[in-house]
Amino acid sequence: MTEPVNPGDLADANRRQVLYWRLLSRLFDPDEQPGLESTSMAVVDDLGLPAALLDPAVSVDTVVQRFPALADELRGLLTGTETVSDDAGPFAPGQAEVRRAALVSKVLLNVFGTGTGPVSAGQLARWQSDAGWFEQALGHAPGELRRQGGGGQNGGLGATLARLEGDLVRRMHLREVLADPALARQLTPSMSLIEQLLRDKANLSGVALANAKALIRRFVDEVAQVLRTQVERTSVGTIDRSVPPKRVYRNLDLDRTIWQNLTNWNPEDERLYVDRLYYRRTARKTTPSRLIVVVDQSGSMVDSMVNCTILASIFAGLPKVEVHLIAYDTQALDLTPWVHDPFEVLLRTKLGGGTDGTVAMAKARPKILEPRNTVLVWISDFYEWHAQQLFDDMAAVHRSGVRVIPVGSVSSSGQQSVNPWFRQRLKDLGTPVLSGHIRKLVFELKSFLT
Repeated sequence: MTEPVNPGDLADANRRQVLYWRLLSRLFDPDEQPGLESTSMAVVDDLGLPAALLDPAVSVDTVVQRFPALADELRGLLTGTETVSDDAGPFAPGQAEVRRAALVSKVLLNVFGTGTGPVSAGQLARWQSDAGWFEQALGHAPGELRRQGGGGQNGGLGATLARLEGDLVRRMHLREVLADPALARQLTPSMSLIEQLLRDKANLSGVALANAKALIRRFVDEVAQVLRTQVERTSVGTIDRSVPPKRVYRNLDLDRTIWQNLTNWNPEDERLYVDRLYYRRTARKTTPSRLIVVVDQSGSMVDSMVNCTILASIFAGLPKVEVHLIAYDTQALDLTPWVHDPFEVLLRTKLGGGTDGTVAMAKARPKILEPRNTVLVWISDFYEWHAQQLFDDMAAVHRSGVRVIPVGSVSSSGQQSVNPWFRQRLKDLGTPVLSGHIRKLVFELKSFLT
């Protein structure tokens, strides 16, 4: 026997449906639908929520500043699944879900309703802030999904957010914004913005160039901190048991000390008398290694160029690791003298042009002094002008004993198109193309250095 429908549940389901229909309407048509707008306003007012939730021109930040209690509701808003009571039939349970629909609609409309036409620095800053709230609603830190969206179930969403941001940056008159220090301060550095700055840096001068450099420096420092943490979390080398343990408190092996001194236990006064302390060995074996990083700086590889430049500088700071950095398009540029400063490296790169890896290989091969102690990381989509010649060169280097790590992408999104001809031949060679999040490359390099 069918349970009767609760009129309250039906009303709540209808109100929630109105909010979502309005969201879809505004996303696909910027013109307001008066009926949906007035009904949605009545729903929001009945819930005791601010009318600003329905105004896409008002940022989520502004709403939260005026109504701080909403902040906790927005964080994690999209992480769970809707809970429906057993007796609610096909309808949503109560006002709580209607309220949730109103908040979800606000975040989605502000992030995905980017409109058309020119964009100001203030509008970009508001979108970046709203995107940060969207990321928090998904359980991420602000900027994390855009910066580290590769791999896992959120990789596609992170890439989508990055594309939206890139479109907003392209619609902004960036040169004029950079020339105004007040407007430039509103910009938050991101991969999309850095890509545009690197492409346009030759056309900047004076105050605009200084502001562009400051933004690049901020972004480099932020990404470097994240990557440095990833490098440090991976162990370096095996324990060197030929080196005596350092006798300091932090190395004290308490469990072993107690175990080895159990024969000194005195049952009368219930005390353990320790006549010898044992310490853990912490010295690790390291082998002097040469790391040669070759990066395709053609326009399609900007994300990888930025990430690998920063990563190379971090590995260059490790003991007994010698790092060389080469960037190429139709010409090759040896950036090794500046490898410790990724900011300076990026200022010396030039994005765009064709792709001829043979010129980079001509610079890389003379740097291979001890093949068995050398790793060659080659980052490219491998759409090469002289594909067969470059593959033959890479095969010869591999046969000489060099550890060759071809990388299709080390981007934030982990997504990159790789020439299928090259991918198959490198796989047959026993050096498959590594693609995905930059953490994969960190792991591969650390494995080589241990």
